[in-house]
Amino acid sequence: MTNKKSILLGFIVGGVVSAAATLLSAPKSGKEVRADIKSSGEEIVHNLEKIKNDGQLLKEQIISTSKEGAALIKDLSLDIKQSVESWRSTIEPHQKNIQMYLTQIEDRLKELEDQTNPAE
Repeated sequence: MTNKKSILLGFIVGGVVSAAATLLSAPKSGKEVRADIKSSGEEIVHNLEKIKNDGQLLKEQIISTSKEGAALIKDLSLDIKQSVESWRSTIEPHQKNIQMYLTQIEDRLKELEDQTNPAE
């Protein structure tokens, strides 16, 4: 028990001595230190407010940009759909002609085969 009291007393005395040494060797007075702490605190609060405002502005810009992007994508998809429909309407008559020509070519190839291979 005595050993614990001695250790506790040593810590207290050491703390008091180190506090006194720090105060005596401090390059600034208490008023100056408090003024510096207050100034630093005000600067931190100012910086936090600026960060908060910048974050809010960024949030608003992101929302605006995403709305614009959604509108652009919608417009683009409509344009693509119209282009595809236009392409289909342009190609469809030609597609039928091509299919008709391919059928005719196949028929003529069969005729040629039949003519070159008589009655096998």
